Amino acid sequence: MISKKMQDALIDQINAELYSAYLYLAMAAEFESKNLKGMAGWMEVQAKEETAHAKRLYDFVNNRGGRVTLKAIDAPPLEWETPAAAFEAAYEHEQKVSAMIHNLVDIARSEKDKATEVMLAWFVNEQVEEEASTSEIAEKLKMIKDSANGLFMLDSVLGKRE
Repeated sequence: MISKKMQDALIDQINAELYSAYLYLAMAAEFESKNLKGMAGWMEVQAKEETAHAKRLYDFVNNRGGRVTLKAIDAPPLEWETPAAAFEAAYEHEQKVSAMIHNLVDIARSEKDKATEVMLAWFVNEQVEEEASTSEIAEKLKMIKDSANGLFMLDSVLGKRE
């Protein structure tokens, strides 16, 4: 059985993961509006991953005898000044999510909840990947600066993500 404290913290994380999906869909919409279909596709895949993360936590709480109660999801920003700004915001967001996951691990340890701690190890490792991928793209966009050719090339590469 999962403790109320751990259950509530995981429910907050479900909400955060669903917000992440909203955020990446908002970024995808922004890229679509600028005809950057590759970047839009990359963000759509990212949004699906975030939804899957929320579902993984949802299933875990239910499997531990908890009760998931869903909360309202905040509206994300609607636009970013540049693709670089959007990917920098995505990287900063992933850093925030990593800190939230680390806090969940701390709660699991304080609750002596080994099952949750073990489950969260997957998320800790996933966040390393999430931060690395968004940081890499943000850094490439900084290198590209105002190069339309560079932007279109990167957009093409990002569009290959499945």
